[in-house]
Amino acid sequence: MALQDVCKWQSPDTQGPSPHLPRAGGWAVPRGCDPQTFLQIHGPRLAHGTTTLAFRFRHGVIAAADTRSSCGSYVACPASCKVIPVHQHLLGTTSGTSADCATWYRVLQRELRLRELREGQLPSVASAAKLLSAMMSQYRGLDLCVATALCGWDRSGPELFYVYSDGTRLQGDIFSVGSGSPYAYGVLDRGYRYDMSTQEAYALARCAVAHATHRDAYSGGSVDLFHVRESGWEHVSRSDACVLYMELQKLLEPEPEEDASHAHPEPATAHRAAEDRELSVGPGEMTPGDSRMPAGTETV
Repeated sequence: MALQDVCKWQSPDTQGPSPHLPRAGGWAVPRGCDPQTFLQIHGPRLAHGTTTLAFRFRHGVIAAADTRSSCGSYVACPASCKVIPVHQHLLGTTSGTSADCATWYRVLQRELRLRELREGQLPSVASAAKLLSAMMSQYRGLDLCVATALCGWDRSGPELFYVYSDGTRLQGDIFSVGSGSPYAYGVLDRGYRYDMSTQEAYALARCAVAHATHRDAYSGGSVDLFHVRESGWEHVSRSDACVLYMELQKLLEPEPEEDASHAHPEPATAHRAAEDRELSVGPGEMTPGDSRMPAGTETV
């Protein structure tokens, strides 16, 4: 006889998230207060920002981010890592509250590992994005702030999804999240091509983040660059954002012009031809290119 028939035991639902997560209504707030209203009134309001981006191309997915963690006008950490690996073929950029992002990525790592043990294979990038979106949507309205771009490679090739803490889930080729994202989008929209080479993709990602850190006060530090391939993710480089921006500016500087003494004088052939043409035309004649009315045809 089976165990569940003896002690009336039933196995938990293996398709849903782990039951170890706290319930959305289990927060310790004063009695009679709505959690959302209480957090809006008494919760800390500290300005924070970042610049993260990810884009998909034929050789995989590129993820890049700055390394400055800000808390109001205070730089809490100039060398933080905003790209968090989930497993060998999946990583994500983090934007929002650092504690929320780190916590939910640990939860996602655990849930994907449990599903891998149950099913014998890693879930797809789309399944991971759907799972993260479903878990965070239960805490909507409780001041949770997580905005991430999931970058991975599965059986269908390179995949990129954007997930927000209110349950939003979008699939696309280019995403940039954070206070510096408008500046990064300006560079990405100009230079992005799906069939670009690997080195062109590296240069585009570095250029976009470096320009964003120059314009956005809450972004800075260094530029972390990751590449997700079919064989797994790779940390390509960490470059100083200020040095990188100065190098890019030197590449864009125009070449010095030649001295005026060495400049060749403009040929006078065109001017002479125009003068001869004016002399050959009489006062009462009109050329096809002349829009003026001759004096003899004026009406009184």
